[in-house]
Amino acid sequence: MTCGNVRPFRVSTNDHPVYIPQSRGDMEDRVQQEQASPKVQARIRASFKRQGLMRHLGARIAHIAPGRVHIVLPSRPEVTQQHGYFHAGATSAIADSAGGYAAFTLFPENTSVLTVEYKISLLAPAVGDHIEAVGTVLKPGRTLTVCRLEVFGVLDGQRSLIAAGQQTLICVNERSEQ
Repeated sequence: MTCGNVRPFRVSTNDHPVYIPQSRGDMEDRVQQEQASPKVQARIRASFKRQGLMRHLGARIAHIAPGRVHIVLPSRPEVTQQHGYFHAGATSAIADSAGGYAAFTLFPENTSVLTVEYKISLLAPAVGDHIEAVGTVLKPGRTLTVCRLEVFGVLDGQRSLIAAGQQTLICVNERSEQ
């Protein structure tokens, strides 16, 4: 049993669903205007509420679109390291969740998502009023999905890229979340 039908971002000329990368600007413009369906948003938010770590960190979902999720983490002493920057663990955790939920937006009902692997590069000290993780599906699949992970430091409304990575997720059939 496969994880279900995957919605491609584009369809090839022979009508077989395939993923064809779009330019990053086109994808971001398209996704910024889109919202996931109310049913998908409710499923994502309900799952997110069950995540003890996200609740513990004080993270919240800021945007849900098909194949794209934003998670915001406000600055507070509990999520910083000894120099006052956001801790790499907190930065990585929200990046992992943003990518996972981006993939989950494309998964069918009665499935769940698990991270198979991810790699993140910390590009600059994580400073700001908050940090914002953006997970974007690069390659959807019936079983495995690959996402781009980006984390931005946001200070006075100005975003600065502080971490980038890639993630692979698996669609798990008929496994209820607890």
